[in-house]
Formats: sequence, structure tokens, C-alpha cells
Amino acid sequence: MENTINTKEIIRGYQMIEEESAATNLSEASIDTQYIIKGIETSDTELKDFLLTLGCYEGETVTLISILGENFIVNIKDARYSIDKELAQAIIV
Repeated sequence: MENTINTKEIIRGYQMIEEESAATNLSEASIDTQYIIKGIETSDTELKDFLLTLGCYEGETVTLISILGENFIVNIKDARYSIDKELAQAIIV
């Protein structure tokens, strides 16, 4: 049957799309793309605490709105923030 949907091929297609658009951290993310935070990687406890106060924690969604110089405009929990590159690199997506 030609009209049969092959679920394995659909799943492989989604995996390929995910791999192509995959960013390791927020500084490598694409603009206007929503990501799920996988973690915060930094040895600086103050930096980590600051990100947590913004609502930036594992499982939360984050969208990169724009990049202005070395400032990343992000949307977290319906609020916009401007973060520097060091903070963006600490957010693993």
C-alpha cells in the first residue's frame, strides 16, 4: 500500500530535524526558536543562583529573541531578559 504511513521513517525524520537544529548552549541557539533547558553548567554559584531567580532551570522553556552585540535577549516564563554571553553559554539546551 502506497498510502501507508511508516512511523519509523517519520521518527527518523524528526530526529534528523532535531539534530540539525540542535544547539549545545543558548549562545549557539537560533533566533525565534524555543528550547527546553537541559541544565545549567557553571562552577560559579552566584551565576547559577542568578539564573535560577530568572526562572531558568531544567525543563523550563527559553526562546532566544535576538542578539545585540554580546547581549542575548531571551524570553523565560513570559518575561524578557538581556543576558551576556557568559550567562548564555551556561544555559544548556
